[in-house]
Amino acid sequence: MPTVHSSSSIDKGLPEALRFRSPTPLVDIGANLTHESFARDLEATLQRAHVAGVQTLVLTGTELHNAEQAVALCQRYPGLYATAGVHPHHASDWTPQLHNAMADLHRLPEVVAVGECGLDFNRNFSTPSEQERAFEAQLGLAVESGLPLFLHERDAGARMCDILKSWRDDIRHAVVHCFTADKDTLYGYLDQDLHIGLTGWICDERRGHHLRELVADIPADRLMVETDCPYLLPRNLPAKLKGRRHEPALLPWIVREIAHWRGESEAQLAASTTTTALAFFGIAAPSASSNNGPNTGPGDTPGEES
Repeated sequence: MPTVHSSSSIDKGLPEALRFRSPTPLVDIGANLTHESFARDLEATLQRAHVAGVQTLVLTGTELHNAEQAVALCQRYPGLYATAGVHPHHASDWTPQLHNAMADLHRLPEVVAVGECGLDFNRNFSTPSEQERAFEAQLGLAVESGLPLFLHERDAGARMCDILKSWRDDIRHAVVHCFTADKDTLYGYLDQDLHIGLTGWICDERRGHHLRELVADIPADRLMVETDCPYLLPRNLPAKLKGRRHEPALLPWIVREIAHWRGESEAQLAASTTTTALAFFGIAAPSASSNNGPNTGPGDTPGEES
């Protein structure tokens, strides 16, 4: 992460009520920092994340150019890592040439997972058959590289589980990122010893309330946290955010919310999700001296609307 020299340039991006600090270092396992909305203030965004205690970020690579951009950022800033894959929306682009290019990326030290890949039968920007073809190819790349899988699934849980069953013995680890599905789908993933990534979806009283009843069922060593920024800005933040762009510095609020519904402390959840994420991706822990100290965020009760 960039060294913080002055608070003036980083504080102006967030109102005071949203300047959270995690009690222990966090890992954001899904940050889309190659998105154009971060082009104007990427370094300040990373500095705000560091101050908030989000010291390790995994940048999501969803197609070739995007993954290459993510790797370039990782080479520029410490504390950043990348995934490399083809999102199901782009599955129709899959070719032997793309297969080889992805395999090359998976050999880079900055790349810690194959993906984002999987199935999305909600929008079907690529046909289901195209999605399954690209997904199976990337499962093969995960076996070949030995890297874990970073999975996307929407309205395709049963089919995802069916496909993974035939590959599961050969795949080291896999995480279903941004999990938003129902209890049966969750249990299907847990039965295959998959990891689960949770986002600010749980903060959405319209769509995410069902997750509040499920999060306690996820074993601590299978749970990781993410922003999926700039998407999925938590709806119950204690202050309005101009532009409504989500960013990694807000991850402590999501951790606080998940901890509330799991019936554990924020510090306990922060520590366990970080331990799990570092082990999952094979990333070295940040030095203890780089932690930013105690939580000095707002004192709102987690789970309540402000």
